[in-house]
Amino acid sequence: MRRRVGTSLYAGVLFTVLGVIAWGSGQPVIFPSLGPTAFVLAFDRRSERTQTYRIIGSHSIGGIVGLTAWTVVAAGASITETPIPFSIQGFRLAASATISIVLTSWAMIAADAIHPPACATTLIISLGLLSTPLRVAIIIGSVSVLVLFHTGVLFIFKRIVGESHPLYSEEKSG
Repeated sequence: MRRRVGTSLYAGVLFTVLGVIAWGSGQPVIFPSLGPTAFVLAFDRRSERTQTYRIIGSHSIGGIVGLTAWTVVAAGASITETPIPFSIQGFRLAASATISIVLTSWAMIAADAIHPPACATTLIISLGLLSTPLRVAIIIGSVSVLVLFHTGVLFIFKRIVGESHPLYSEEKSG
């Protein structure tokens, strides 16, 4: 129970920082793939999955690949409305999304920067939702703020408590 509450509240704290930035800037600093990233950081703080280079690197890969796929294959199209069946626009968006998933997956594995939420990032961009260089930069900046804030919290926690990660009873017994 304690881990569920702690994880939930900490994920909320991580997201609150981005919410305040989004609110104050009017920019899309919050986007769907950050939710799973915040959860991973809050839930699995001892894992290799939470290494800074993996999270920032994978979302950067997803952003760059998604923008490239959208620009080359589907520029001007967006999934904000359901495309007409068998339309050229629908085909272009489906192709852009497929290409971005294939290349993002390959690049994350090749770079040893595996973080599955980055596949959502690449889809958000390759489907024409946040598909400009500025929006991709904001996405990468948002991920960086999230990870760096998390790193700062762990540093402060370690200075105060003497350990950067609290052990819950189920971790101690396993």
